[in-house]
Amino acid sequence: MTPSTAGTEPEPTTAERARSLLSATSSLTVRALGERHDLEAPVSVHGTRLRLRAPLDAPLTTAAVGAVDGLAVVVDVTDVSPVAVRDRIRARLTLAGRLHLAHLADDGLSVHLRVDVAHAVLATPYGTGALTAADLAAAAPDPLARHEAALLTHLADEHADALALLTRLLDPGLLSGHPDVRPLALDRYGLVLRLDHPHGHRDVRLVFPQPAGDTEDFGHRMHALLGAAEHGLPARRN
Repeated sequence: MTPSTAGTEPEPTTAERARSLLSATSSLTVRALGERHDLEAPVSVHGTRLRLRAPLDAPLTTAAVGAVDGLAVVVDVTDVSPVAVRDRIRARLTLAGRLHLAHLADDGLSVHLRVDVAHAVLATPYGTGALTAADLAAAAPDPLARHEAALLTHLADEHADALALLTRLLDPGLLSGHPDVRPLALDRYGLVLRLDHPHGHRDVRLVFPQPAGDTEDFGHRMHALLGAAEHGLPARRN
């Protein structure tokens, strides 16, 4: 089930999740002409267009050069939790469009490729959402997206005491059997905890008192949640 199901609690939209994933990823797969091409490079989004980078001598570059009207492609991006948990894949983003050669990169060894996105699908363990190119262009990435991996791993590796304290904000019934508690995801609206039992797992979202606009805000919001847990104050959760 989704970690935020009430509908009244704030959380990123499907388009915002897709933009956040694109802004934070450093690898993806391009499917074209029946073959898969793995690229290890950041992605930039400009409206309905993606800007990719590929080696000058890569087969994908050669295919793009020969496609005057663009090459039909599917771009796959996988969102993997930076914290070690079972079922680490948090989402899969698939974008369909046409790929074009943009220009030679400054290093002379690679090229910039452009994908004109037609539509996209974001699939998570909680459901699947379809996106138009306009949806993607209108959305903005979450302000914490580029920092999420570092913040989550720091919380998991250095602050086990804080995670234990946060469990006081959860429904006691969720803690039956003493599940392993790990931080799974975060965004400007809250923190998602993974409760891992021997027989399965459940994800629970703790909602921040106010959205976080940057990493400094995130620190303040976490202190607010920890303060609520320490003093037995109510906190929003799903």
